[in-house]
Amino acid sequence: MDAIPQPARPVLEEDLERIRSVTLAMGDLVDQAIHRATDALVRRDVAIANEVIRGDVAVNALQADARQLCFTAIITQAPVARDLREIMGFQHMAGELERMGDHCVNIARVARDLADLPPLGDYVDIPKLSQQVAVQVRDILSALVAHDVDRARATAARDDLVNRLYHRLVDELILLMSENPENVYRGTNLIAVCQNFERIGDRVTNLAEDLVFLEAGDIEELG
Repeated sequence: MDAIPQPARPVLEEDLERIRSVTLAMGDLVDQAIHRATDALVRRDVAIANEVIRGDVAVNALQADARQLCFTAIITQAPVARDLREIMGFQHMAGELERMGDHCVNIARVARDLADLPPLGDYVDIPKLSQQVAVQVRDILSALVAHDVDRARATAARDDLVNRLYHRLVDELILLMSENPENVYRGTNLIAVCQNFERIGDRVTNLAEDLVFLEAGDIEELG
């Protein structure tokens, strides 16, 4: 989309590659946290929940690294056109990934709080929601690696699957709570879990929009 090709700038290209690598590393940690937080909930395992909570420190540290790398590249390399767009896109992506990590921490905290209580109904559909969200995360990271705008758009389009699962689960949990007041504490906490998974799905859509902007220079609403 840029009208005038930019001359090669090896130092800036190295900076951009480092920023990309840090962003992808954040994505890998978030992917792991989604699976581990789900395990903690389903297995009612406090130790796993605590691992997820402690592990968020690494996600936050990588976001700080990404922010510093972006700032340094702007100050020292004065990027323009596509290069500046990439830096802006990666900085926003890092922020989205950091918030995804926060959602995983929220899920792990609920898992810890509910660990000593009997499960409410069948947890099978919560792992289904988690699995679909994890697929979305992996797909958007693959699109980032491949510079694949079409894959990013397709990934965002599948957020509807996450939303349908989310609404079905919330309806089921509300029904369980209405049938027995003793279910309210567990039910409201599990609704919070579902909300956090749904928000991760929304942030995948934000990442897809960032990737379209980064690669094509287009601002698209994919949600």
